[in-house]
Amino acid sequence: MINQDTISKIMDTARIEEVVGDFVSLKKRGTSLIGNCPFHNEKTPSFNVSVTKGIYKCFGCGKGGDAVHFIMDHEKYSYPEALKYLANKYNIEVEETVQSPQNIEAQNARESLYIVSEYAASYFANELWTGNEGRAIGLSYFKERGFREDILKKFQLGYSPDAWDSLIQSAVGAGHKEEYLEKTGLAIRNEKGKVYDRFRGRVLFPIHNFTGRVIGFGGRTLKTDKNVPKYVNSPESDIYHKSNVLYGLYHAKKAIREVDNCYLVEGYADVLAVHQAGIENVVASSGTSLTTEQIRLIGRFTQNVTILYDGDAAGIKASLRGLDMILEEGLNVKVVLFPDGHDPDSYMHHVGSGEFKKYIEDNRRDFILYKATILLKEAGTDPIKRAGIIRDIIESIAKIPDEIKAAVFIRECSSLLQVEERTLLSELNKMRVAKFKKASGSSSSPQTQSFQQHQNSHQPYEDGPPENLFETSVPYEGPGPDTQANIDRIQEQEIVRLLLAFGHELVTWDGIDNMYIGSFIIQNLTDVVFEDKICNSIIENYREEIENGHLPVASQFIKSQDREIADLAITLSTSPYMLSANWENKHNIYVRDETVNLKATILGGLFHLKKAKIAGILTGIANEIKTETDPVDLEILMQRFVAMKGVEREISKHLGITILR
Repeated sequence: MINQDTISKIMDTARIEEVVGDFVSLKKRGTSLIGNCPFHNEKTPSFNVSVTKGIYKCFGCGKGGDAVHFIMDHEKYSYPEALKYLANKYNIEVEETVQSPQNIEAQNARESLYIVSEYAASYFANELWTGNEGRAIGLSYFKERGFREDILKKFQLGYSPDAWDSLIQSAVGAGHKEEYLEKTGLAIRNEKGKVYDRFRGRVLFPIHNFTGRVIGFGGRTLKTDKNVPKYVNSPESDIYHKSNVLYGLYHAKKAIREVDNCYLVEGYADVLAVHQAGIENVVASSGTSLTTEQIRLIGRFTQNVTILYDGDAAGIKASLRGLDMILEEGLNVKVVLFPDGHDPDSYMHHVGSGEFKKYIEDNRRDFILYKATILLKEAGTDPIKRAGIIRDIIESIAKIPDEIKAAVFIRECSSLLQVEERTLLSELNKMRVAKFKKASGSSSSPQTQSFQQHQNSHQPYEDGPPENLFETSVPYEGPGPDTQANIDRIQEQEIVRLLLAFGHELVTWDGIDNMYIGSFIIQNLTDVVFEDKICNSIIENYREEIENGHLPVASQFIKSQDREIADLAITLSTSPYMLSANWENKHNIYVRDETVNLKATILGGLFHLKKAKIAGILTGIANEIKTETDPVDLEILMQRFVAMKGVEREISKHLGITILR
């Protein structure tokens, strides 16, 4: 167990924008920071970070929490694991009951996979630097390739001895279980039940996750035997999913954000070479074809990708296949083509770091123009091939979601392809209409689709709705059923919101002295029963704290270990909407802030809640009157109904509501 003093220190030190910023590229908007949500796929940012409140909230998928909850959600950590991650980030010593790695293994199977992977990485690295075989074969190989020692250590490269079970014996001897060696793919069990090392006789490239933990390995053989596969990679496991991982991203994410560009290469050695050239914003697709998930990982940090692929024909074809996927995700793509026979690794070692950097800067080209040039060169003067290539290029442009970018590329391709711009635009529109119909199975107009997508993204129109909003065919569904339970829940949540937002403020209206709004609200709820379980928990907790002489603050509930309480507190403390300055600056429409008259805000919330509760009581009494047959009981019910109606009228007077008889 982590002691409470350590937990408090971690919570006080952790900065939400720094924690989230390690995983998401954030930009300032108003008083908040926004970015693309890491928990669901989106192209329009709906993920908000409030620095002042220390919380994040996605208005698309609903995820929200503080720094600890973010790490729990993103890395699938337990609460103590997330605290330890933050403690490590901020160099805070964790005080807890001492536990050995083996004890932790027994308690948490998933954590055991991380622990045994970290052990293997250390074992392989130690063999590379101190083992006789490792130094003679592995280290010599890397040095012959021209890699410096600091690069080898930075990426924790290693070597696995050419023996059947050297890692297994070492790991088991250190107290680790064969079960976890098998689950991570470090060990393989044959048909006879014998367990042996997967990576024997190979140099090892550890693969790290976002937070720097080892989750898998890539192993390269140094043998020339053609029957032995050149590369062997870790299989899928509970901690390693190759389609969701980019090799080198842990070391590159800071540089990618700072430079606002990501270099994408094919292999492990390419990443090392580009780093050695002093360029750190580089990743590789981890021995697999580029996936949509990997592209979205890059999109969290930058919208700009530069492909550094081989200069041979196969490398060119591979780049063309993957780049359309990047365009479809809305990223900007450039390409650097190396001289024939070279990849980033060989070219860097051929010309040196300085020339390598200069070559990249001088030879970056937009993907669409690069594709057009390459394919037209292949087609030569054959008109049939040229027509097919033109259509292929327009298909790539059709994948670009940004209309302005697409229009620019159409104009540039018109000149390059020697085809009229309007002809290319006509073909582009045909492709987009066909794609839309196929995707939606509908004949709705693109304008309707645009509005529906906007609605689904939960993003407000800052400057009001688009001019053609009412030309769409989107049906109005209404606000949903106004059941009494739903009305009660809304009013109960409004009271909780007011407590969280203004509970620490002093009452400033006449007749009340030295009282906080939180205490005032709680005093006025003595006759109110909260039906919503989570709202009731917050109210009772608030009441208990006040009775013990403490005035709660919103952060207590936002940081609650009870996830339901924390989620509701975050939801009520945040809003997806932001008032545009244009309402006042352009339209002279002044929206009154609720803090201008807190008395009206607080009393309004209390009166609306009580009115909702009384409406429920009146409905109940009315139903009893309908079925009551005893005259005496009926008279009592009628008197109660009249009394409640009187209370309702008094509340309505305060609210300025006219009740129709």
